[in-house]
Amino acid sequence: MERFFLYDDIEENKTRFVSFMGENQRYDLAILQSVRFYGKVLVLDMQHNRFAILGTDDLDEPGYLEQVYNRPPEEAQEIREYLYELIG
Repeated sequence: MERFFLYDDIEENKTRFVSFMGENQRYDLAILQSVRFYGKVLVLDMQHNRFAILGTDDLDEPGYLEQVYNRPPEEAQEIREYLYELIG
């Protein structure tokens, strides 16, 4: 059977690994910047094995980070504040 690819691209991208302490929690994130995401970034939460493609519009959406990263509001807010500094 022949595979039907929608796309199979190789590109250079920029990846940043960040580890920081919040009030009560450590965060380990990988942030990938690629032209594929149309100005947004792919943010991987390496501790909880979750990821999302985020832009400032997503950061502004109430409860969005809490849902995609399965984090309580206080922890999601710490991630949100860091990402605003990075991509805002």
